[in-house]
Amino acid sequence: MKPANNALNFDEVWGQYQHSLKAFLRSKVSNEADVEDLQQEILLKTYQNLAEVQNSGSIKAWLFQLAQRTIIDFYRKRARVKRDHELLAEDLWFDEPSESIEQEMASCIAPFIQALPEKSADLLSSVELEGISQKTLAEQQGVSYSTLKSRVQKSRGELRKLFEECCDLTLDKHGYVIDYQKKPEGCSRC
Repeated sequence: MKPANNALNFDEVWGQYQHSLKAFLRSKVSNEADVEDLQQEILLKTYQNLAEVQNSGSIKAWLFQLAQRTIIDFYRKRARVKRDHELLAEDLWFDEPSESIEQEMASCIAPFIQALPEKSADLLSSVELEGISQKTLAEQQGVSYSTLKSRVQKSRGELRKLFEECCDLTLDKHGYVIDYQKKPEGCSRC
């Protein structure tokens, strides 16, 4: 094993994120012994590879991507072992979309949308809260589908900025929120 000899201190990084990582693991793996094993595996991978992280600002995202890959590998190995056995319902729950973060943040969405400029708020209310498809909305507003998609993307960017004023978001490689932490100064919107 090679120690991480760079600006990032392993003990500080692990101390800061180990509890969030464990909570993330628990949200994806039901067996506590497996959670402990996976956390130890992530600890080892972090120790071995921390020196590769170039930007200290991306350490949390890097750790959670590492955790996500470790979980995927865990389930792949488990599937190979159980190939000849009956698949149990509890083995499939990882494939179900995790709604815990979305549920936690759902109560905040409406107030944040209402804090946007009126046109952006109306647009996101229709798409995100009322569930109107962007294609249908484009037809209703008499604009091209690509124009409406651009407006939705811009409005989502504005919404994300509002969220980031209150919370530190951790995103996966696809831009989906996998974790968040409320900033110490708090937020008046939710």
